[in-house]
Amino acid sequence: MGTIRFSSRDLSAGPASLNPSSSIPTTTSTSITETVNGSHEFKVDGYSLSKGMGIGKYVASDTFYIGGYAWAIYFYPDGKSSEDNASYVSLFIALASEGTDVRALFELTLMDQSGKERHKVHSHFGRALESGPYTLKYRGSMWGYKRFYKRTQLETSDFLKDDTLLIRCCVGVVKSHTEGPKTYTIAVPPSNIGQHFGKLLDSGKRTDVNFEVDGEICASHKIVLAARSPVFRAQLFGPMKDQNTQCIKVEDMEAPVFKVLSLTHTHACLHTHTDQNAAKQPDNV
Repeated sequence: MGTIRFSSRDLSAGPASLNPSSSIPTTTSTSITETVNGSHEFKVDGYSLSKGMGIGKYVASDTFYIGGYAWAIYFYPDGKSSEDNASYVSLFIALASEGTDVRALFELTLMDQSGKERHKVHSHFGRALESGPYTLKYRGSMWGYKRFYKRTQLETSDFLKDDTLLIRCCVGVVKSHTEGPKTYTIAVPPSNIGQHFGKLLDSGKRTDVNFEVDGEICASHKIVLAARSPVFRAQLFGPMKDQNTQCIKVEDMEAPVFKVLSLTHTHACLHTHTDQNAAKQPDNV
């Protein structure tokens, strides 16, 4: 007769906690807002020839793409506003593709070409913005400065070299997305452990128990049998285990049937015995 044991902990444990925080499953998600950054360098070659083209007239960079949108740099040699009377050069970055309410950070830099790296920089990056990133409402919307630099000072500065200006623009397009728990799918191949056990049994290596069934000796492995069957586990390793496990006699069963039922870790017995052998199984199988 088997015995079931209970510990005092099992008997004294009360009902499961009713605290909602411990019994209700919790899911999580995170909203992530970040910028997709990129830059473009625009060279204005032949600056002196661009002067006098007129207030509001510009030279534009090629279109470049950052954060899924097209952009372009606009340089106004005579300024963008008539009220400044061509005293300043103007510099702007413009949205060049379709889009509404595109939020972004910008940086416009007039490069010092003397090697001293005293660049003139107007930037959103690296500082707190009271009203947040700049929003461009539609295609053609711009951000920049009408009075980016006084023209008379520009023409005697290290920003102008060999009648060339070098402008760098950085754009950081604001993107938001929500992340939930990550799930991973791993393809698990069909188990072939049965084939491995079958090859082990076929090899006859390390067998440590024999069964005599209907006059035939069947060799096997104790640990495999114990893992597969509680009956074998009790017989081979339990307190009432057989004293002679070198050869255990099995009665009232034919060898082919015994192999199928007890040595289920082999594949050989399944294809070496005919259907008439299976038909001889006892009623209690």
